[in-house]
Amino acid sequence: MAKSAKKHSEAMSKIDRTKVYPLGSALDVVKQAAYAKFDETVDVAVKLGVDPRHADQMVRGAVVLPNGLGKNVRVLVFAKGEKEKEALDAGADYVGSDDLVAKIQEGWFDFDTAIATPDMMGVVGKIGKLLGPRGLMPNPKVGTVTFEVSRAVKESKAGKVEFRVEKAGIIHAPVGKVSFDAEMLKGNVLALVEALVKAKPSAAKGTYIKKISLSSTMGAGINLDISDVSSQI
Repeated sequence: MAKSAKKHSEAMSKIDRTKVYPLGSALDVVKQAAYAKFDETVDVAVKLGVDPRHADQMVRGAVVLPNGLGKNVRVLVFAKGEKEKEALDAGADYVGSDDLVAKIQEGWFDFDTAIATPDMMGVVGKIGKLLGPRGLMPNPKVGTVTFEVSRAVKESKAGKVEFRVEKAGIIHAPVGKVSFDAEMLKGNVLALVEALVKAKPSAAKGTYIKKISLSSTMGAGINLDISDVSSQI
């Protein structure tokens, strides 16, 4: 424990919590401060000037990160017939219908994202209460309810990230691993922020992006210079 605490303290000493960092500098610090024995995930937290209690201020969407997430994304597809074959050909890990519903009802959740063709939503609805709380329910707003199965599977495998604003007006999303080089992480961060800007509700007034912070799994948050990030989008 003492050794771990020492590593944590050394890592934290590299971060000035009172400072706002340009994106490039922040990414360098995140990589330098990572100390875990595993390849930590780099996460972004964005505080938005919206009130999610109002439906017209909800922010939700998805973005395909240009440099992926650095992990194997397990994709499940609810489909039948030709669409089932299309999903398998595109690289889906699990494809089926009632058989998959039965497995999930028994407590099986060994997948990272779920896709469904529109005609399967009646079947998928049976397990909505199981998938919803885990963020696994297919939704047309983020492109996971679609007849374009091949594209949806390939995007998920390539590093598609879904985002949805929380009650406090914050969005959290992964943007890669600390093992990525800084330019790869930079490209992913900019793609995410650009997607959030495009998803701005018309009802949102005042400052839309209030704060952006970056952190690794075990690290502290590093505050980004919003103007620096915005200038690169």
